Amino acid sequence: MSTSQYRQVLTDSFPPEISITVGETTLVYRKEIYTIRDGEGGERTDGLRYGENPGQEAALYRLVNGNLAIAGVEWVAPGLPLVSGLSDMDPKTSMMYGCRKHPSKTNLTDVDSALNALRHMEGSPAAVVVKHNNPSGAATDGDLSEAFRKAYEGDAVAAFGGAAVVNRSLDKKTAEMMNSKYLEVVAAPDYEEGAVGILGAKPDLRIFKIKNISRLGELAHRRFLDIKSLIDGGVVLQQSPDNRILSPADFLPAECEHRGVLYRSERAPDERELKDLCFGWAVEQAVVSNSVLFVKDGATVAIAGGQQDRVGVVEIAVFKARRNYAELLCMRKHGMLTGDLEKKAKGDPPLAKELDSFKAEAARERGGLPGSVLVSDAFFPFRDALDAAIREGITAVTHPGGAIRDYESLEAANEASPKVAMVFTGQRAFKH
Repeated sequence: MSTSQYRQVLTDSFPPEISITVGETTLVYRKEIYTIRDGEGGERTDGLRYGENPGQEAALYRLVNGNLAIAGVEWVAPGLPLVSGLSDMDPKTSMMYGCRKHPSKTNLTDVDSALNALRHMEGSPAAVVVKHNNPSGAATDGDLSEAFRKAYEGDAVAAFGGAAVVNRSLDKKTAEMMNSKYLEVVAAPDYEEGAVGILGAKPDLRIFKIKNISRLGELAHRRFLDIKSLIDGGVVLQQSPDNRILSPADFLPAECEHRGVLYRSERAPDERELKDLCFGWAVEQAVVSNSVLFVKDGATVAIAGGQQDRVGVVEIAVFKARRNYAELLCMRKHGMLTGDLEKKAKGDPPLAKELDSFKAEAARERGGLPGSVLVSDAFFPFRDALDAAIREGITAVTHPGGAIRDYESLEAANEASPKVAMVFTGQRAFKH
């Protein structure tokens, strides 16, 4: 198959406007098109490049009229577009600066996934890197460039070719850091003078200016209409989920009753742990279930999702933490990932020995997991998954609670040495 298929822009056959009627409310959507520079001084206007794969026509629609009201719930209304409002921007300064490629459906959904997490992090500079609709890394820091660095280094292997989204105006320092990586998309609410020029040095990078990122907090509790299409043409409509954990005070005590005995967590999380648990639960909103993630000092250490069993997803996250740690050591010493260093190490025994030392150190340090907290999008049906995480040195954990065997998980946390703190979220965070 030719690589040219990934550059083609399909002419979609979808209508300029569509509508969906729910009860007595009609929602009206307008198809979005973009103008980009073609790399030769001209401009081109089209819709999406293609859908999830070349050969799949696709179109993006923006909600322009109709305010859904069901059971008194506050739904998203027209007037605060994010990804669907990209055509509002000046192509000469933001949308596709120097880029020869229109966005695909995957580019847009990756950014949307990042925004799903960032809408709960408006209190400080934050960055999320997404690949295939799953965060590979996320971090918050007083300095935006540090937030991006930690988010990218959370999983440098998975972040390759990902979408990096930040919630503050992107400065030149962060732009230069991003420019040293291979990214498909960068999105920010604004760009400081000179930042777009730095990013524009890579012609295939899609640069999105989404000004309403600065208003993400307004969407923290607003529902949107979630539509799932079935292969028989049917659809499932549902409210989008609502994250109730917006501050450490929103967590619930971890306790349950089993055969007349009350079980409860014997240690409360400290301030650092609560902050990391709250941050991790925000990131969890964007991770495909079943999933867990480890967080330490405001940054993800490892994320794993999309698995069928909870102990398996913990084991995968542990593996990724060790791999990520070794990759970080290699990048800091040689400026490359271990796979590239392995090629150089062939026939070079000292270099091969050094590569082995990175992996050995990652194993000794357990991938940096000691001192981290664990976040799970659903309860633990058995204690085995939590036991596996405790062996790696976690100090606190949160999960929804509500399992028949919650008492076993509480026993595991209380039996740990030192004891592992546990709190409940009181809600599940499945995302399929």
